[in-house]
Amino acid sequence: MPTKLLAVLLVIAPLWAAAQQQRDLRVEKDVPAAAQAQPKTQAIPRGYALVVGIAAYKNLPEKFQLHYPERDAEAMYSVLISPEGGNFPAENVHRLTGARATLSNLRHELEDWLPNAAKEDDRVVIYFAGHGFVFGGKAYLAPYDFDVNRVSATGYAMDDLGAVIGGKIKAKWKVLFADACHSGAIAPEDNQQINGTLLNLNRSLFALTASRDREQSFESPDWGGGHGIFTYYVVQGMQGSADENHDGIVTADELAEYVHRNVREATGGKQNPTSDRSSFDPNMLLAYVPATASAAAPPPPKNGTLIFEVNMDGVEIFVDGNSVGVVNKQTPLRLPGLAPGTHTVKAVKMGYEPDGPRDEVVYPGQERTITVRILIPRHRNKAAVEQFDKALEFYNKGYAENYRKAAELFQKALDADPAYSQAALYLARAESALFEPDKAETYFRKAIEIDPDYLEARSSFAGLLLDTGNLDEAVRQLTVVVTRDRNDGTANYLLAEAFRRKGDYAQAIDAARIAIRMVPTNAEAHFWLADSLRLNGQFQDSKPEYEAYLRLSDFDSKLAGKLNYYALGFLIGMGKKKRAAQTDIWKDLRSLAYFGLCDSERKLKNFAAAIGYCQRSLAYDPDDPYVHYALGLCYSRQAQETGSVASLPAACKHFQATVALNPDLAESDYARKNIASISTLVACQ
Repeated sequence: MPTKLLAVLLVIAPLWAAAQQQRDLRVEKDVPAAAQAQPKTQAIPRGYALVVGIAAYKNLPEKFQLHYPERDAEAMYSVLISPEGGNFPAENVHRLTGARATLSNLRHELEDWLPNAAKEDDRVVIYFAGHGFVFGGKAYLAPYDFDVNRVSATGYAMDDLGAVIGGKIKAKWKVLFADACHSGAIAPEDNQQINGTLLNLNRSLFALTASRDREQSFESPDWGGGHGIFTYYVVQGMQGSADENHDGIVTADELAEYVHRNVREATGGKQNPTSDRSSFDPNMLLAYVPATASAAAPPPPKNGTLIFEVNMDGVEIFVDGNSVGVVNKQTPLRLPGLAPGTHTVKAVKMGYEPDGPRDEVVYPGQERTITVRILIPRHRNKAAVEQFDKALEFYNKGYAENYRKAAELFQKALDADPAYSQAALYLARAESALFEPDKAETYFRKAIEIDPDYLEARSSFAGLLLDTGNLDEAVRQLTVVVTRDRNDGTANYLLAEAFRRKGDYAQAIDAARIAIRMVPTNAEAHFWLADSLRLNGQFQDSKPEYEAYLRLSDFDSKLAGKLNYYALGFLIGMGKKKRAAQTDIWKDLRSLAYFGLCDSERKLKNFAAAIGYCQRSLAYDPDDPYVHYALGLCYSRQAQETGSVASLPAACKHFQATVALNPDLAESDYARKNIASISTLVACQ
């Protein structure tokens, strides 16, 4: 190979990283400013969190298996990402539950991700629910693959945890919640010298753990339908129950006092949460719950309990607008730890008139049983049903003119019966198909307001939110769905998209695999799994998933024009409101799938295959500058590998196309430099 050619190509080849980064963000570049989180009156530091929950252990006998840690982890995740709670961006909260919570993964998240992600002015939360063990005078957290015969080799030493929190993670506020047997050995009140490495005098640390170092931590179905007692009160407190001065902020001091008091009372003194009061800022902001802000005097300190009994299975209970659980006839829902005073309660079941909303009083230190009666089936107005059925006929035909007619008729159905949640949902879907996202959001919210347990409406709404760029709200809506039904195929597919676009590839992979397990023919689930695997560095694994997407979506493009992606859960969040037809969505995804194959083959150094896939990508979207740039790099690498200039004219051609299509891209600057370099060897036409 000529020395000069080698020198030129060594300049060109490294530029792929820039192209990949921009290409990977392609589906996000049209996010409107209005879709970003709205400013809050309270300054809330940026947050990062790791949530770990393990119920079934790989190597432990049946008697040591737990029931609720994964449910606890889901509850903690929900309150952290809630705008009426922790206010964490969803992509900043990583979850390790079940078999994913291995020692290797735990070390990676604690020792690599959090120290690299969190900055000086941030806040960090680490939550662990599972087993803790004491061995040889040292305390350990037990990951999924923990082995009692090899404790020091398979457990995560709390000394190491202290060193990570105190020395590696640099954040303004650091919070540790541990709901595990013997978890108090992390920071016991009676011996502050144990694991003193947790205390960093230059940083504020709040360590709140489930029990003292010689105690057990309990779990029970009597707390919120099944939780660890400690976690139940942590979540209740962060949802606002711990806000004793009613300023809308839950501080570390308030949460510590609330959890200490309630767990001790609930267990008759058998479990005593611990915290080191000398090591944290008592005013540390743990949750922002503006709904609790009030000028009223703070309530008495002693909390009360509501117990809900229902007359049929599957009734969802809301307290102060928050879903607190689904209740069956034979299993009352017990909600201890509620702040004294008046609370708004509502019970809902799809297809029935709700019981409530109504006010119920919680008295200090007392239990009250609330009897819920779901009695009246919703009877649809005959005229409304007729309008709905006519609308559905037009809606199912597809195309803009039919969606417009369907929207008119769905609106008439809703006018005739304002409680017709199905009409509201399909009106939202019709407005979505007509590229009216604001109208669509209004009616999605209306459907959910009428029936808060309308999971299909929440999933469809999340599809719209993905398309408009409101990824955090999409994750919140979908989290409600998967909390009720972990195996919901549509919700998991959409979660896979949301997490992939947020860069949380591990959670995207998990969600996509659940979606595929439930609905193997969901082509787009395969696409998001493939994309997340590729961006996670699993290039070989990504290829069969891209191929599965291409195979499952290989239909006549005319059919694509009839597909309603909002109704089917196939929305891809690629700026659909700017598209002329549904066919364009299908073409975009196929173009991206071939690009993904191109990138994977390129990373595996299969340059000929990569070039073929990028060319097929251009067949669907010939004006994509990123694909042209990628092809230019592939041809350049091919020239480098073969020592021949034969492929350089093709490289030059695609670099020129990149510049012509979008001269302002960073890739275009690189393309110009590459064109100049190549021109010293061959003529660029």
